[in-house]
Amino acid sequence: MALTDTAIKQAKPAEKARKLFDGGGLYLLVSPDGGKWWRLKYRIGGREKLLSLGVYPDVGLKQARQRRDDARKKIADGIDPSAERKAEKAKTSFDRAGSFEATAREWFEKFSAGWVQAHAETVIHRLEADVFPWIGSRPVSEITALELLEVLRRIEARGAISTAHRIKQIVGQVFRYAIATGRASRDASADLRGALAPERERHFGAVTKPAEVAGLMRSIQSYEGSFIVRCALRFTALTFARPGEIRKAEWTEIDFESAVWRISAERMKMRREHLVPLSRQAIAVLRELHPLTGSGRYVFPGRVTARPLSENAITAALRYMGYSGDQMTAHGFRTMASTLLNEQGWSPDAIERQLAHAERDEIRGAYNRAEYLGERQDMMQKWADYIDRLASGASVIPFKAIA
Repeated sequence: MALTDTAIKQAKPAEKARKLFDGGGLYLLVSPDGGKWWRLKYRIGGREKLLSLGVYPDVGLKQARQRRDDARKKIADGIDPSAERKAEKAKTSFDRAGSFEATAREWFEKFSAGWVQAHAETVIHRLEADVFPWIGSRPVSEITALELLEVLRRIEARGAISTAHRIKQIVGQVFRYAIATGRASRDASADLRGALAPERERHFGAVTKPAEVAGLMRSIQSYEGSFIVRCALRFTALTFARPGEIRKAEWTEIDFESAVWRISAERMKMRREHLVPLSRQAIAVLRELHPLTGSGRYVFPGRVTARPLSENAITAALRYMGYSGDQMTAHGFRTMASTLLNEQGWSPDAIERQLAHAERDEIRGAYNRAEYLGERQDMMQKWADYIDRLASGASVIPFKAIA
């Protein structure tokens, strides 16, 4: 449904950035701090790209639509508006061409094609909101560590310690790109080691005791909300994949005959294909769901069937079932499974492969992907049997012993 001025004005920030779609690829990105940015998503030359169309309310709905229509006319003529904008910037003065913003945008354009889209959006948003307004116009070769520290201190002052650390890392990458392309001689961010407040340890609430897992699984079985969400909860407990991987699971990735979920490298955090062995229970969830969503792209679609389940759907369901953020989170299913699998004596390597954690040694990583698949298939089936037995009230026993 198309946006209205009233809907935009009334749009409130959420815990995570959210998108309000208008049509034709145009959407308004609403950040957790209340900022609103117009974006145009489009495809050209077989690639999906993003174009920034301004900040609301400086750019209103009518003006954003006009900018969208102008850009789409260019796209129809084979002109990439993002590339055109970049070419126009290249015609500016030497100082402007060597500015931090110009350098950062060039770096982003060069490397973001290989990133997960959500990560790319986060990076450019952080630069546009927290860096460019302060040092974007400054020649990248003249920016000092003190100037950069002042930028990061502003972020710290609002309590976003982790964001300050992430932005420092991003800025460091831009500086290193500037050095490689002859625009700077050193990385100013390197002088700020130890200058920021330490990051708080990130904690994902998770139940890890068998009795608590039993209660959770019974709550999922009796969940009275959306059938799709209930299936997603059950599937998450059975596979403990990352929340984003589950939300965007596609039917084409599911091999019912081999009982394997094959996630492409493009969708994985570590950019490597990941195989998820599916237990009989996981296959049963998918078969039960297939008549409802099997004609579409996504296994777990949201209210708009052309889009995947929302980021907050699983979290909202857990809250509805009475679990606070400190008790259980969508990511907590991974902690839950990892804790119990390790306690029960399963191979740490097999567990890490199932969690799709990075393998630093590439040769060892390739070996592990092949070596542990059989063990992981056995592990995942016994894990499914174990949590089902817990939910049914069975005695707590080591699930490696379950036949």
